[in-house]
Amino acid sequence: MKTALTIAGSDSSGGAGIQADIKTMTANGVYATSAITALTAQNTTGVYGILESTPEFLANQLDCIFTDIFPDAVKTGMVSSTALIAVIADKLRQYGARNIVVDPVMVATSGARLISEEAVDALKEKLLPLATLLTPNIPEAEVLSGMTIENAADMEKAARAISEQYGCAVLCKGGHQISDADDLLWREDAGVWFRGRRIQNNNTHGTGCTLSSAIASNLAKGYDLDQSVRRAKAYISGALAAMLDLGHGSGPMDHMFDLRGEFVR
Repeated sequence: MKTALTIAGSDSSGGAGIQADIKTMTANGVYATSAITALTAQNTTGVYGILESTPEFLANQLDCIFTDIFPDAVKTGMVSSTALIAVIADKLRQYGARNIVVDPVMVATSGARLISEEAVDALKEKLLPLATLLTPNIPEAEVLSGMTIENAADMEKAARAISEQYGCAVLCKGGHQISDADDLLWREDAGVWFRGRRIQNNNTHGTGCTLSSAIASNLAKGYDLDQSVRRAKAYISGALAAMLDLGHGSGPMDHMFDLRGEFVR
């Protein structure tokens, strides 16, 4: 069985972060391991507390994983501390990690900044150049490119600029300022559009985590980048279309919508 590592924060409500990543990786046929950057107290209505891992403990987690169950792919999610970003980058280089998918979580759907300018600078300097693929949403792509994105042409310009700056592929995700489900994959000086069906579902908590984890899972299994993105988009569409409705706020998707077998009955 192929393996994938998620480096992210814990979501106590299970819809995003480590929990969403593990569910997604399992549903996509790989064995999931994890390194937790922070504990959160949260549910579908908001985040009510954060307890960050120390750099030393995060390094310990990563050493344990890489020296025992070496991952075929790695996904990183929200990391708000400069020190933790440095640890992750150092360990990925030390162990020669491959198929690194970085979800550069910096800006919420509402437009609110989630990490400090100092941490953004550390992310740009230390982690993004190690990535195989970056998966920014529109606000994050604006931060990384320094451009305003209002249409598909702007997405192409920004994705190209980001790809050239960091030397990696970029999946620029629609669905924020641009009201569609179309994503642009840019690499090697060319772009490919992946058209998506926009699903009317208000329960979208964890979509970014889920998409990046699904892509990492498919890379771990040996699919190329185009196939991995295509399969990941189909998976997240299925999870949204299942119309799971839990909690009082923006709820989670049904990550296990396609699970079959005796033990789920």
